Amino acid sequence: MGILSVGAVLPLGALEVLSNGKTTPKFPVFFFGHGSPMNAIEQNKYIDGWKKSIQHLETPQAILCISAHWLTKGTKVTAMELPRTIHDFGGFPDELFAVEYPAKGDTALAHHIAEHLNLGDVGLDEEWGLDHGTWSVLKQIFPLANIPVLQLSIDYTLSHAEHLELGAKLEALRERGVLIVGSGNLVHNLRAIDWNNPESGYDWAIEVQENISKELKLKNFEFFKNIEQRGAAYKNAIPTPDHYWPALYSLAAMGKDEVSFFNEYYALGSLSMHSFKSAS
Repeated sequence: MGILSVGAVLPLGALEVLSNGKTTPKFPVFFFGHGSPMNAIEQNKYIDGWKKSIQHLETPQAILCISAHWLTKGTKVTAMELPRTIHDFGGFPDELFAVEYPAKGDTALAHHIAEHLNLGDVGLDEEWGLDHGTWSVLKQIFPLANIPVLQLSIDYTLSHAEHLELGAKLEALRERGVLIVGSGNLVHNLRAIDWNNPESGYDWAIEVQENISKELKLKNFEFFKNIEQRGAAYKNAIPTPDHYWPALYSLAAMGKDEVSFFNEYYALGSLSMHSFKSAS
């Protein structure tokens, strides 16, 4: 058990140019259980929770989102001036495909992040854009799309421990006007969905989520490094790590901040909408 502090001790380097070299109030870190893409256009208790969670938030200079839907070999950051809205799903109403989230990017910030994370030029991406893991949440909480948005990809070749280490390096951004957002689901098994029970959770989903919430509160990083080895319930709850990884980035970027929870709901048996943020 322990707190990662990599982000707190790294030299800021190029990040000094953000906010004209000045620090800003330390922005909190969020992890949103994003659930169905339909949450982008619906009004429900999940959206109410998202909006309530940012009620007292100052306007950030930029948003950096780690979405479950951008997996790459090697870590990348979007570096285009005008990221496209990606409709990376199928079988939904035309209304959802018509959604656009026209937030600008920030090329200079992308270069600073790539340098800060030692990604090099190969880490700068000009093709991806904003996938629904990002815009389905941001459209609800920042509907004007007037804040620059960047995405950080998830390198599928890294271990859970390495994702935590990389996430810890993001902490320094929080004092340079950047809001860090993870977007996924802590319990996410689409093959086990129960359409007849839209607001319930299987026993194994509840067991895993309750254990995860407890360990999040304790900031027990060791618990999260080998999640697949914790038994059958965890294999059901996290059959693939894509929706789990964004939570590791959010947790690690919090540094020593305490964790608080919101949207502690289950959906369709095999999804948890549980979300969390740093206390500061």
